[in-house]
Amino acid sequence: MTIDELIAAARDGSTRAAGRLLSLVESPRRDEVLAALEPASARVIGVTGPPGAGKSTTVGALVGAYRERGLRVAVLAVDPSSPYSGGALLGDRIRMAAHINDPDVLIRSVATRGHLGGLAAAVPAAIRLLAALSYDLIVAETVGVGQSEIEIAAIADPTVVILNPGAGDAVQAAKAGLLEVADLVVVNKADREGADQTARDLRAETHVPVLKLVAAQGEGLAELVEAIDAHHRADTHDRRTARARAQILSLAQTLLRNHPELDRLAASVAEGRDDPYGAAEQLFAVPVEP
Repeated sequence: MTIDELIAAARDGSTRAAGRLLSLVESPRRDEVLAALEPASARVIGVTGPPGAGKSTTVGALVGAYRERGLRVAVLAVDPSSPYSGGALLGDRIRMAAHINDPDVLIRSVATRGHLGGLAAAVPAAIRLLAALSYDLIVAETVGVGQSEIEIAAIADPTVVILNPGAGDAVQAAKAGLLEVADLVVVNKADREGADQTARDLRAETHVPVLKLVAAQGEGLAELVEAIDAHHRADTHDRRTARARAQILSLAQTLLRNHPELDRLAASVAEGRDDPYGAAEQLFAVPVEP
């Protein structure tokens, strides 16, 4: 099938065609796919946090809440490290089993290592594609491990950080930089001992709303959805511009990291034949293919 035929099939509800198109936007044919799309927009919610915090359970609960509103929902489970998506996709499907057979829910793993441009390029391209395929809401879930959070925050409104109750979790989250990207902080598994103290500690560490949730039982879900909607309603042109700026800079950094001249210039600086200032200028002077 041609790209136009794949787009038509995906709009008619073919998840297989949508999956094929998502594979293409992770490949050197990305620009070809994007050029065939009509402009469209969709809401994007970012969900991040450390392993075991209950992100996928929370995402599954959110998908259910938005499906009750009649919205078409896509989930991008982002793995910044793995070159393979099969294992991650299987895990996501198990945790989101209630939505597997729903034709208006698409669940996709994006394994960005080895893909063109990494997370900074793969995820915005996937979001643009899904918006053009008439998905109303896109949830991007990633593990809280550094650069990926900055890149998710550049495209999401809001970014929701999921944490568990426990001594020192708030401090650890702050040290890891997770709270810097958070628009909302959620203490999941809030029926466990220490949840109230963790919430108090977090409120002392951040100025953003801190909510409690038991995602597996749906307790606190309505409050989380309302907080997400309130944040979206409060969005401004300046905030959208700031996200766009962060997205551009993140993509530019990815392109520079993959620049074919970087290793040669680094060796030249290391051997004393060049200084880093001149090398940086040379890096910008040589065009690089995205």
